[in-house]
Amino acid sequence: MNWSDAKDLRVQLARSWERGDILREALPGTSRFPWRLSFKAPTSADITHRFDEVRAWATALSPQNPLQLEWQETRHRVQGAQRLPSSASVRCVDDALDWLGKRREWNRFCALVAETRQARVELLAWLERRPLQALELADAWTRLLAVVGWFIAHPRPGIYLRQVDLPGIHSKFVEAHRGVLTELLDLALPAGAVNPAKAGIGQFAGRYGLLDKPMRIRFRVLDPELALLSGPACPDITLDADSFGRLQIDVQRVFITENETNFLAFPTMKKAIVVFGAGYGWDALARSRWLLDCPLLYWGDIDTHGFAILNQLRGQFAHVSSILMDRETLLTHEAHWGTEEKPSQVDLPSLTVDERALYDDLRDNRIRKGLRLEQERIAYGWVQRCLQRVSTGR
Repeated sequence: MNWSDAKDLRVQLARSWERGDILREALPGTSRFPWRLSFKAPTSADITHRFDEVRAWATALSPQNPLQLEWQETRHRVQGAQRLPSSASVRCVDDALDWLGKRREWNRFCALVAETRQARVELLAWLERRPLQALELADAWTRLLAVVGWFIAHPRPGIYLRQVDLPGIHSKFVEAHRGVLTELLDLALPAGAVNPAKAGIGQFAGRYGLLDKPMRIRFRVLDPELALLSGPACPDITLDADSFGRLQIDVQRVFITENETNFLAFPTMKKAIVVFGAGYGWDALARSRWLLDCPLLYWGDIDTHGFAILNQLRGQFAHVSSILMDRETLLTHEAHWGTEEKPSQVDLPSLTVDERALYDDLRDNRIRKGLRLEQERIAYGWVQRCLQRVSTGR
């Protein structure tokens, strides 16, 4: 028997609660009550062959107080006139809450709606979109509204989050709620106060005009005669991106490598520095426009992601060359091949002809499935000979 019973109908109503539909009744707008439920009644064949079961089903369904049943009288050729339930609905939100046991949650959400209407009416749209999440945030909601109010009063403030001074609210609270605050601030702030190019919680500060901790660039001087600092030759230096961008240094080559061990062990070279790479993402280095006039050489893993990073770097510096990412290096070090677990499959338009051919062989598993050669597995002597050729221009 698959006719609708009280248990099925309650489950159906509970699903509406879990979607937030019933909570939305607390917001201004047209009510959906009486709440009509999907209802499956006995067929004519059921009445013929299972009449006692049909009668028992109708009797059991009748006393369910929260349900408003519509009855339909039919004339059956065997059983005669029969009056059976044909649809079911819940009369009002109070009946739904009592049946589901959600009165406390409803009252709490109504309080959130009232507070929001008084403080930030534009955020009612967020409550309508995410009513269940609003319930989860009920204890924090007053503080979230206060944070939104502060940003409205101080658009693009140009200070660090730590400097935002609100009673009972610290920077850790804001950091912990950046996801929901992003949605609230996007609703409440004028377009000019939001930088749409900054997306994701990691760029919360930049999106709303706060100062962010500076991006840093780490590099080593490879020429002992390039005295940037007093102290040891070939120092390992970390600068914020803006300071690196203002460097005035007499270099003829800038190397970039992704592996810290390779970075630290990089051989000395006249008028050269090596930068510790950033993997995907080159925003910090892109600020250094002086690199546009300097030869750049990138050394990454010989795998699909190594070439993808190279391709991305060329989006900032089209003139960058690759080193130690060639077919000869790969085939010479077969004993040290490893496996790339999740190869990239995208096309990389900024690769050279030779780079693209090797990338396609790796992507399409033409040499071996999931083949990769990590840069630290390349023999150091091979690295030195390659860099010597770069240094002498041969």
